[in-house]
Amino acid sequence: MRAARIRLGLLISGLAGCIVASVTAAAATPVPGLPAPPRQAAVAAGDLPEVYRENRDYLVRAADAARRMGDGDRARALDELASPDRDFLEVSADGDGRAVEVLGDLAHAQRVALLVPGTDTTVDTFDHLGSRHGSVAGGSRALYAEMRALAPHTRVAVIGWYGYRAPRTKSRDTLTQDRAEEGGRLLRRQVRRLRGINPAASVALMCHSYGSVVCADAVRATSGPAQSTLTGLAVFGSPGMGVGSAAELGASVPVWAGRGSGDWISHVPHAQYGLFGERVGFGPDPASAGFGARLLPTGDSRHGDYLRPGSLSLRGLALIGLDRGRQVSRG
Repeated sequence: MRAARIRLGLLISGLAGCIVASVTAAAATPVPGLPAPPRQAAVAAGDLPEVYRENRDYLVRAADAARRMGDGDRARALDELASPDRDFLEVSADGDGRAVEVLGDLAHAQRVALLVPGTDTTVDTFDHLGSRHGSVAGGSRALYAEMRALAPHTRVAVIGWYGYRAPRTKSRDTLTQDRAEEGGRLLRRQVRRLRGINPAASVALMCHSYGSVVCADAVRATSGPAQSTLTGLAVFGSPGMGVGSAAELGASVPVWAGRGSGDWISHVPHAQYGLFGERVGFGPDPASAGFGARLLPTGDSRHGDYLRPGSLSLRGLALIGLDRGRQVSRG
């Protein structure tokens, strides 16, 4: 009982502080005035080269507009994304932005891993967030390289999916499921789009930190052909998934969970309460024995290190992406 009261106190004080901090975070978003991003509805495999070209052209124009507005940081970030050797399914420079990057031949891939990031991800931090491999771009590249190394004769692709409005660490949204529900809807749409592009490919969801809450929402509401596309769900550095157990997800695929011994997320209260008329917190730790997920070996990984080259967690995630989860426990 005493531990529960302590957890509740931490959540209340955290929420109060985050409500104040969220005002500052919102005020820090860039000034509007950028060109409108390309609008793509249904995309077939043959459309991909044109989609990539349109998004690259948009990024160049958006970078120029950011420079004219005096936003040098945003301009530099967009310049990096606009590199000719990069391919994006979706981009936006409005507000915190949006970026969905593709590594590999998505149209012909047999296995696709879709990486869903967590808090503090923006179009500005897509390439640079904490350590080199802690960003969406860096983590995606490490995962792609590991999958190719483990299965050189398998056609693989990795998608770095910053396709939702990720919350800021110091905001109320990081303690509630509002952004996750919105993100879950968008993630379900992305999985359906992938099925339209390449119906033969399997898709594994790789969900980091708050991204695990997004993935949980997406999987709970996914059924039919979209769920049959999925072959695995892996969460790491998770604050919880908004459910009491893996069984509550209703997933027809294996659920994996891991938390490194060096991850600060272990100090976050893994609990959920009704507070101020909404749910606060995300429930039990998915990596705990009672949750019912399969164990993802993570070693001493810190919060931003799960996709570090050479790490246990990277190897395990790559195996899950290859639909070879039975080999994960071998370390």
